[in-house]
Amino acid sequence: MGLFDFVKAAGKALGIGSEEETPSADALKKELDSHDLGTEGVEVEVNGDTAVIKGDVADQSIFEKAVIAVGNSLGISKVEASEVKVGGSDAAEPHLHTVVKGDTLWAIAEKAYGKGGGPKYNKIFEANRPMLTHPDKIYPGQVLRIPAE
Repeated sequence: MGLFDFVKAAGKALGIGSEEETPSADALKKELDSHDLGTEGVEVEVNGDTAVIKGDVADQSIFEKAVIAVGNSLGISKVEASEVKVGGSDAAEPHLHTVVKGDTLWAIAEKAYGKGGGPKYNKIFEANRPMLTHPDKIYPGQVLRIPAE
């Protein structure tokens, strides 16, 4: 646990010229802090195209949101988060989904929660706020957190 895969060529551009460039640790930390998640105690480092996050967060949802906020940045292919503590303990393994062409939150909810689970799409949307601003604004390569039923 602790190493998460992302699509390097998908995500939010953080003031870099191309997908071949990796954002700086400062740019990633600024992006993370812009979501006001409660990640003041989290540090960000960059090793190649891997972002390394370390520090303490209050709960599991903040941990998961921190991973996807940093990982869904153009130029990042992995997030190493084994040194993030949740309330002083190790974080639990999150359930994540990488969006593919044609996915909708409804379809993702059906996959995650089983047949008839589509109406729970709003649960996935809310679990990914503030990074998601509208249920229809997802894109291939984006990684979303899937909350437990």
